[in-house]
Amino acid sequence: MSDLLRIATAGSVDDGKSTLVGRLLYDTKSVLIDQFDAVTKASESRGLDAPDLSLLVDGLRAEREQGITIDVAYRYFATPKRSFILADTPGHVQYTRNTVSGASTAQLVILLVDARKGVIEQTRRHAAVLALLGVPRLVLAVNKIDLVPDSARIFEAISAEFNELTSSLGWKPENVVEIPVSALHGDNIASRSERTGFYNGPTLIEHLESVPAHGESEAASGTIGLRFPVQYVIRPRTAEYPDYRGYAGQVAAGAVRVGDEVVISPAGQRTTVAGIDTADGPLEVAEAGRSVTLILADDVDASRGDLIASPDVSEPVSELEGTVCWLADKPLKAGARLLLKHGTRTIPAIVGELIERFDEQNLSADPQPESLELNDIGQISIRLAEAISVDEYVADRTAGSFLLIDPSSGNTLAAGLVGDALRAVELNRA
Repeated sequence: MSDLLRIATAGSVDDGKSTLVGRLLYDTKSVLIDQFDAVTKASESRGLDAPDLSLLVDGLRAEREQGITIDVAYRYFATPKRSFILADTPGHVQYTRNTVSGASTAQLVILLVDARKGVIEQTRRHAAVLALLGVPRLVLAVNKIDLVPDSARIFEAISAEFNELTSSLGWKPENVVEIPVSALHGDNIASRSERTGFYNGPTLIEHLESVPAHGESEAASGTIGLRFPVQYVIRPRTAEYPDYRGYAGQVAAGAVRVGDEVVISPAGQRTTVAGIDTADGPLEVAEAGRSVTLILADDVDASRGDLIASPDVSEPVSELEGTVCWLADKPLKAGARLLLKHGTRTIPAIVGELIERFDEQNLSADPQPESLELNDIGQISIRLAEAISVDEYVADRTAGSFLLIDPSSGNTLAAGLVGDALRAVELNRA
């Protein structure tokens, strides 16, 4: 089992997400004494009998109330069994795009609902976005379970409705877990609650500690070989290293070993890996996520933006289709001239056709929309000024993703998934 799990939180406004995140930090002893003392004093000044743990992350909430541009906040905590990186995403509907950013690398997402409200519109929106992103596992945290009468019946009803939703979105039942919790009182977070005698499953932390770090969609990454976008060419030209030429970057997918045959894309040149260098010394093998410098056996023409890949790499294409989440206030329309960033390569592109827009509430597709508005998700075609090799997102979440960028301002306009991510969802297509 990996000792690191990347998780994210999502949920509607006032579902108690800030309190849950604060509770996770507190119960795993990831809060400094002076931080907790400050929270205790602030809570007492408000007339509260107990520390308000949401104040541990209240700085971000205050930013939201001021209307400041919000990005994802990352929290770090650990238990004796595992370390965690948590992407804390905003709950407001206008920040759905931040859910995309925070959940894009998550191996598990904790989706909160208020037990008094159940599955609502924002719950369905978040679940649909997480399905498109290929998040392997979900936890539905039915929060504020202490505030509802007949909690067993309500929990069962919410779980049944959520299971129906996630099944239609493509998740297998074993990859979705529902847990009744009270973030305020700590029920079923780190310890079991006597108030939920009807529930005999794991606590939230027990589940986070035991869940496999890799889900089925990530296992699919093993179906493609090496993908290594060249970030920088290292040529010291010193007396000690007069002829050294190394290609620095991060292994985006697959693995690379000394002696492996590789292809330089898009040129198509073939060579072998003569060495793998790191700051800590040479390696025999480097896997996805490792930053290394590759030494190639032949003097090939490779530079920043090129892709060093295993021979299974696809033929370069000058047109592709992708699923995008539009992040800008100005709508996207056919014919827009943008920049597409894939790996370390950024090239001019033109949006061809807006194929369909995703209706996350009805799980339906609206064909050929006139535009994609802020937070809209849709399938589009893109023409590229230069041919590139791409992999579908369903095969690898890293190698199959891209960004659309405003060429004049440099602002990111959309997060994109190569291929038709919408096909993972059972859509009613007109």
